[in-house]
Amino acid sequence: MDPIEVLAVAFGIAAVYLSARQNVWNWPLGIINVGLYIIVFHGAKLYADMGLQVVYVVLAFYGWWHWLHGGANRGALRVSRVSVREGALLAVLFLVFTTALSTLLSRFTDASLPLADSALTAASLVAQYMMTRKYVECWIVWIVADVAYVAMFLYKSLWLTAGLYLVFCVLAVIGWRHWRASLRASPASEAAFA
Repeated sequence: MDPIEVLAVAFGIAAVYLSARQNVWNWPLGIINVGLYIIVFHGAKLYADMGLQVVYVVLAFYGWWHWLHGGANRGALRVSRVSVREGALLAVLFLVFTTALSTLLSRFTDASLPLADSALTAASLVAQYMMTRKYVECWIVWIVADVAYVAMFLYKSLWLTAGLYLVFCVLAVIGWRHWRASLRASPASEAAFA
């Protein structure tokens, strides 16, 4: 077992747990997690996954800053709901990215599950962006994506990775419950969406 991969998994679990608890330290731990996965995926010659991790690094720095300074008066960001307009835009971006990436993978690689892989990549990017904005609905996207990832990894006989995504799914449920409670406890949030 590759010790770098083991560290990457440990940092990944810690980062998702801290995200669920709205702890801003999830972002630096997440940066370490994806940095380690860049090394792992480079060694495995999984260059698309390596590239996805680079995008995650950028989103993690953005999320870190936004959680600290994206709220009222440049203060801490509160949990909120995604607007209908932004949700529709994210859905369209999901479909466009899934279609484009799936087409590229089908035509130019020997990908075994180009549509599923593309859709899950697109969903993960949408969920990660939503998390940077502290939208409570990010956890719904993560739960759906994690369940689908578990199925895909089981199909590909990647048992340990399937187990990791099962842990992520449980943590996403915890995050959903915790963020919903935080949203309900916030008078400004309730007034804005009443």
